[in-house]
Amino acid sequence: MSRNNNGWEPRTRLGRMVQNGDVTSMDQALESGLPLKEPQIVDQLLPGLEDEVLDINMVQRMTDSGRRVKFRCVCAVGNRDGYLGYAEARDDQVGGAIQKAIEVAKLNIIKVDRGSGSWEDRAGGVNSLSRKAEGKAGSVTVKIIPAPQGLGLAAAETVRNILELAGVQDAWTKSDGNTRTTVNLAKATYNALKNASQSRTPRRAREIRREVSE
Repeated sequence: MSRNNNGWEPRTRLGRMVQNGDVTSMDQALESGLPLKEPQIVDQLLPGLEDEVLDINMVQRMTDSGRRVKFRCVCAVGNRDGYLGYAEARDDQVGGAIQKAIEVAKLNIIKVDRGSGSWEDRAGGVNSLSRKAEGKAGSVTVKIIPAPQGLGLAAAETVRNILELAGVQDAWTKSDGNTRTTVNLAKATYNALKNASQSRTPRRAREIRREVSE
């Protein structure tokens, strides 16, 4: 099995394609249609990825052997230039929960459909979204509306942090439900961006998927 300089041994087809140089960008990886199951793929294709811990909570559960305590971490990753991932994870230790969340967030990476969707902007920009986006998690609904360049992010702190990691600079947002629950607010924001990204599949993406399957 091949091994790169960091000791990574790809175990999936996509991983081997990345290591062999057949896939050289995150766009190609996402458009291939192959599942993203190795965080090292993201490390190699997006070396400037940043991570941010949005929330850490201690959770307790009663078992036959007594009360068990774990830590739940909510984390987002992004390169501030169109790529975003989100995850939550649990572990007996805070450090373990953070590391698990970061790795899973990398596997949930998406390309954000940025654009200049405001009628006040010129076409071709990437400062905002190309159109409205809406996402839901639990009782929380988040709506993201394209805004003109220079407005900034009219959003709550958690929503703003995620949008900044995704590279969205200008947007109006509206949140409904129990927005004090960070995990649902963060997930709803991620789901909004994910829904916008999946609402259309470029023709080139379909062509690449056919090539990979042949």
